[in-house]
Formats: sequence, C-alpha cells, structure tokens
Amino acid sequence: MKPSASVQHSTDEAAQPRMERLVDGERARLTFSLDGTPSTAQDGDTILTAVLTARRYLVESACGEGKRAGFCLMSACQECWVAVDGTRARACSTLVTAGMSVATGEHFTGG
Repeated sequence: MKPSASVQHSTDEAAQPRMERLVDGERARLTFSLDGTPSTAQDGDTILTAVLTARRYLVESACGEGKRAGFCLMSACQECWVAVDGTRARACSTLVTAGMSVATGEHFTGG
C-alpha cells in the first residue's frame, strides 16, 4: 500500500507509515478526521488500514508497552479500540466513511 498523497514524508522512521499501498485501485477517496487532523482513505478501507497508511501506529498500549499497530486483525483482541464519532469501535473491522471522526490514544476519551 502506497501512502496517500497528503502524507508528508520524514526521514524520522517513527513518522513513516507502517503500510504502503502496492496497487492503487480505482476506489473512491474518502476524507475523514483522525485525532482532529484531516486524513484520507480509500472506499472499503478499515480504519486500521487508513491509519497505518498515514503513520506507524494506531494507539499507545493501555498497558504502557508503547505504540501498537493492531494485533489479531479480526476483532478478537482488545488492541484496536478507537472512538468513531464518540462511539467505541474496533479499527480492524470498522470501515471508514466520508466525514467520520476517529479518535485514538489520548484523543480517545470513550474508555
């Protein structure tokens, strides 16, 4: 997966996306808010895919073990909870929709 054009590249590895789109299909581009910042995804992307094409991690571990990028990718673990328009959701199984607001980490107050 190739990072979206709106992503600015840095020489700092921590600022690089974790995923890169290898084939950029004909899917529609969607704009959504990620921790208060405009971001883009492709129609059919999960929140996890969209976030990891923009940065290297999804959330800080609730156990204090550092930044996490998802674990099971099938909604079985508790690693990818985010808030979508104020409601808890799993990033690995929730599709991005145009205009949605996603909050992660310290931006996620849904507990």
